[in-house]
This record gives sequence, C-alpha cells and structure tokens, in this order.
Amino acid sequence: MINIPKGTKDVLPKESYKWHFVEGVVREVAKTFCVNEIRTPTFEHTELFLRGVGDTTDIVNKEMYTFDDKGGRSMTLKPEGTAGVARAFIENSLYGNTQPTKMYYITPVFRYEKPQAGRLREHHQFGIEYYGADSAAADVEVIMLAKTIFDRLGVGKLSLNINSIGCPQCRKNYNEALKSYLGARLGNMCSTCRERFEKNPLRILDCKEEGCKEITKDAPVVLDYLCDDCKSHHEYVCAQLDSCSVEYKVNPHIVRGLDYYTKTVFEFVSENIGAQGTVCGGGRYNGLVEQVGGKPCPAVGFGMGLERLILLLESLDLSVGKEYAPDVYIAPLCDKARSVAPVLANELRAKGLAVDYDIMNRGFKPQFKYADKIGAKFVVIIGEDEIASQSYGVKDMSSGMQEQVAKDSAIDYIVAKVGR
Repeated sequence: MINIPKGTKDVLPKESYKWHFVEGVVREVAKTFCVNEIRTPTFEHTELFLRGVGDTTDIVNKEMYTFDDKGGRSMTLKPEGTAGVARAFIENSLYGNTQPTKMYYITPVFRYEKPQAGRLREHHQFGIEYYGADSAAADVEVIMLAKTIFDRLGVGKLSLNINSIGCPQCRKNYNEALKSYLGARLGNMCSTCRERFEKNPLRILDCKEEGCKEITKDAPVVLDYLCDDCKSHHEYVCAQLDSCSVEYKVNPHIVRGLDYYTKTVFEFVSENIGAQGTVCGGGRYNGLVEQVGGKPCPAVGFGMGLERLILLLESLDLSVGKEYAPDVYIAPLCDKARSVAPVLANELRAKGLAVDYDIMNRGFKPQFKYADKIGAKFVVIIGEDEIASQSYGVKDMSSGMQEQVAKDSAIDYIVAKVGR
C-alpha cells in the first residue's frame, strides 16, 4: 500500500465541512473590508523566494521544496503566499490602478519542517495583502481585519503582540548595537545564530533555542533605535488600536521569520494549541516589491494558517460548522419508483434543496436506516401504492410523523416543510 507522505493530511468528506465553514468566514470578512481574491500559481521560479523571502531565512535555507523542471529551470513550491502576490502585482501592472490594491488569498504552502499540531509540511494559508498605502492607518486596518475574523469565530482568548523593526536606516543603527551586545556572547549561542550574526543579526531574536533566548532577553531593544518617521508610525498604530479598544502588548522581540518586513510586525498568539501558538502573523514590507523587480511600493498584510485556526476552534470547543445533511432523502421501493426518484430529486434540487436518493437498490428498512445515518430531515417514500395513487409518503424524521401528499402538490409541500 502507498501511504500519504509524512507531514501531509487527507481532509476526508466527514471533515471538509470544517474547512468550508472557516473559509466561508474569512471570505465574508474580507468582503466586508472590500478586499478581492487573488490566485497565484502553486509553484514559482526559485529566484522569487531567494529575493523576496530572503536567503538568510530558515525557509529558504532549509525548508523549500525546490526542483528543476524539464527545461532545466529551478522551480519551488511556494513556501508562503506574499512573494507570489508581489510578483503578480508587478507582472500584471496592478500598480497602475487607483491605489490601494487590496487582495486576499487562500492557498496551500509547502515547507520541509518538523510536522506539529496544526502545522504540516503542506498546510493552507489565508493571507491579506494591501499595496500602495504607506500610512499607519493601513497597518491598523489589516490588524482589525484579522481581529474581526477571530471575533466572528468567537475566539476571545488571543494575545495581540506588536512591534516595529524600523526602516533599513534605523535598523542599520540597531544592528550595530545588537552585534556589539551579542559579540562577546556569541560562543554560547547555537550554530544558526552564529551564522545569522553576520548576515542578519536581527533574526537572532527569532531563535527558539532556550540558551539563545536567555541571552537575547537583555539585548538592546529595537524601539529605542527608531528614526522619527518609524517612531511616529509605530505610535500612530498603537494610538489607533487604543481608539478601537483593541488590547495589545508591545513585544520588542517579535521580528517575524521573513526578511522582507519593515516597521510594523504583529502576531496573534494562543496558549491553547501548544508551544508554537501563533495563529496569525504579519506586518509591513515596504521594500518587497522593489526586491522582486518592481518599482518601490509600500505594502502590509498577514498570513493565517487554516489548520492551526481549526485546531484552535476545536481546542476551545467553538463551532466549526455543521456536517452536511440532506434536506430530503428519496426512498424508491420498486422499479417504477426508481425511474421517478431522479426526476423528483432534480425538481427539488432546482428549488435549492439538498436531496439524495437510493442508488444502491436497498430494501425498505436499509434505506430508512441509511437516511437516519446521514441525518436526512425528511424521507419521501415512493412504492407501488404511491405510484398507483399518484402520491408520495413524506416522513418527518425528527417527529416521526408521516403524511400522504398528492404528487402535483408534493414539490411545494416539501419545500415548505423544509423551510427553504
């Protein structure tokens, strides 16, 4: 038997309703914020992620699924959604439209990392991208969009952590102070942090090794090195969150795991889904479009893992929707009835009802047992007596009440009973 690859998961028919429910909520919230969907390819040229995500990141160095196509070109299954959207923004000249350009996506992403609860090697990401708006108001807007999703789902036990990592200029000054602090302590840090020390010392703050975390807890704070513009930007974000009565914590150790971030970074964190409790993370990335070949353009957004979101809802005993059940099950009990059943089913479906009927040639009792198992609200019985009398038996499965209904009025009767 061929087994499923490690780090992947089948979403079975009995579980798919959870995905439809969550995807429906995020799409509806995006719609209320006037955000339109974008769909980009599952794989891109590897260079896009080298330039966009950053060649000092774990994603690029350790986690990407990269292959050569038949033409010898290096391709990569996308490890995150933002770089592909930036490429599409440039290639399709979306910068020429009236700004801002507001987009969302729901996409699979692929990372060769240790599988854990809610985070697999193939997982699914909902993302928001706002292009063309440099104001801190855009940062607040995307944070509020994420919060609205959590509110709509009933998730109240989340911590919002925010930070500013500044622009390239003030971050240069901070990196010098950080390297000065870490230099004497570098020998006690992990090999990854020692490598990051020269390439991108800010990423050391993102290390999950306990020894490194202990060293960096007393490191200089990036907020103390912000230039006037970055400082006022950060203060505006905080002030607007206060005005919107949004609780948050300024956490100077949040830097996010991707090199393209500037100024605002943020995370929504839960304590209910294990050590890796971040369910949504994002921020501003004003340099990304230029990095991947476009003209400078400000941007801000976030990514939200859907597996982790579903796990969070289940851990809090919150609704993840309801398993689909037919409004009507048609039980044909003779050969003539089996030719009537699909006609009646299609007439009811045209009225918007979910209808199933027997295609297994089951007997009377097995059909009722099956209808009960799949949660059908009503069963329409068509036997020889019903064929002769031009009527149908209609049974309410919740009350057990059954009525004979004339064939000519059956459609309207059933639709009224179902309540559609």
